[in-house]
Amino acid sequence: MPQTTDKSSPVAGTAAPAANACGLPRRAAAMLYDCLLLFAVLFVATLAVLPLTGGDAIPSGNPLYAGYLLLITYFYFAGQWVRGGRTLGMRAWHIRLLKQDDSAPDWSACSVRFAAALLCWAMAGLGFLSGVGRADRLAWHDRLSGTCLVIEPAARCR
Repeated sequence: MPQTTDKSSPVAGTAAPAANACGLPRRAAAMLYDCLLLFAVLFVATLAVLPLTGGDAIPSGNPLYAGYLLLITYFYFAGQWVRGGRTLGMRAWHIRLLKQDDSAPDWSACSVRFAAALLCWAMAGLGFLSGVGRADRLAWHDRLSGTCLVIEPAARCR
């Protein structure tokens, strides 16, 4: 697909119009859905390691356990982004993740996006607010990873 330099594009060099760029309210709704689903996944992941502790509670602040949960979280997001361009929460809100050249995201872009999103959260969500009021609506992790979120039209019932 040829690249354009259309100023209505959410990311320079893409063909996606700014009208399709995903704004903060829709992103927040998808994040809420994904947080609920992720909580269930992390609950099951914790159940899987309880036999290793003899059924005892895992001490808070355990770095091995924290790393395990971070790895599960990474594969929850990055795996779905690579496989289909969207998580279950994004699917419910008709959002798709694309690279700047409108191709499907790869593991590299998704890894950078995940790490940058963690930084956005660590800075009290300021990274997510960076796209508010901008025509391209890109947050910090979108810019750093070379990706963008676009709204897909809802499928019509037949």
